[in-house]
Amino acid sequence: FVAVYIIWGSTYLAIRFAIETLPGFAMAATRFLAAGAILYVWAQVRRRERPTWAHWRSAAIVGGLLLAGGNGLVVWAEYRLASGLAALLVGTLPLWFAMLNWVGPERERPGWRTTGGLLLGFLGVGILVLPPEAWGDLLGSEAEPLHLPSVLAVLLACLSWALGSLYSRRAPLPDRPMMVSAMQMLAGGAILMVYSLMVGEGPDLLNIGSASAKSWLAWGYLVTFGSIIAFSAYSWLIRNARPTLVATYAYVNPVVAVLLGWWLAAEPLGPRTFLATVLIVGSVIVVSLDRQRRDAESEG
Repeated sequence: FVAVYIIWGSTYLAIRFAIETLPGFAMAATRFLAAGAILYVWAQVRRRERPTWAHWRSAAIVGGLLLAGGNGLVVWAEYRLASGLAALLVGTLPLWFAMLNWVGPERERPGWRTTGGLLLGFLGVGILVLPPEAWGDLLGSEAEPLHLPSVLAVLLACLSWALGSLYSRRAPLPDRPMMVSAMQMLAGGAILMVYSLMVGEGPDLLNIGSASAKSWLAWGYLVTFGSIIAFSAYSWLIRNARPTLVATYAYVNPVVAVLLGWWLAAEPLGPRTFLATVLIVGSVIVVSLDRQRRDAESEG
């Protein structure tokens, strides 16, 4: 939980630094391919096992939803969106879990607390998205319009991540979390590399030697801490803990990302960001606590 709480909050700024001089989808693809290869070799050395075709199929689906869809869209959005704001929008993830449980096969109708939390969270998103004219001087000069396609891309990334997380709980996958993480990262990295070539990043791949030291250091941080450590921790947690409990990392990630973006990248931290952070994090807390209360009542 510590790895998922703290490290993932810092990866949004690392992504921003990495894509300053590295092509976005290719950066993400090589990040996951490198981390996946390291974990796969390590898992094979510790205990040789042959994943089945069903395992690889499930890993491709989960890796495609979590990494190619979830992470890939966030990387694309951060070209025009501050890293802290991207993390803040990703912080709505538990709200997407709640909505998917509502419309999914279980048809779990949300109570009034969860409904209130959903409305509160999307009010926070609205504060970020609405144009400055909607707020006048209330939110100060920081209230400049955001790039709407980037905002929508991050929200779509949340939906993709939530779908992948829920699917992974029942998908046929190896019992060893390390092997699961490796396979998902290899599959997700391969899909991201296809994205990279489709959007024309091929020529940029030939010039990656000109990338800055800061971008390469950020890439290395994403490989080791963001992928090998934090993603492996998440893969284990999502199969061994309640999804709503795992999703509590959304309490901490946005705050860490917003503060790091303000401190190290001079990203704006004004009334709009502060108010949206309070509303979104508050909504996540309300939804998660209501989920835990209902789980406790059903077990009791």
